[in-house]
Amino acid sequence: MNEELILKLGIDTLKTTAMLATPMLAAALVIGLIVSVLQAITQINEATLTFIPKMAVVALVFVIAAPWMMDVMSRFTIELIENIAIFVRE
Repeated sequence: MNEELILKLGIDTLKTTAMLATPMLAAALVIGLIVSVLQAITQINEATLTFIPKMAVVALVFVIAAPWMMDVMSRFTIELIENIAIFVRE
């Protein structure tokens, strides 16, 4: 395998990983900010209050985005399998 092929494969893998993780991470970030603002307003400084809302929202986003995530992963895997001869040859 030449360097260009390895770099392309690595970049595609990282892009796919980032694309799949972004919805859940963004949801956790937004909920964390909202809960932090509410804690600042009410002056409740309990670190564990953000855990349950974050987990619930991440689970909800995962359930909603699961079909899309499976489609992205399936396309990526099919592309890898179809091009395995190119990877081995070079």
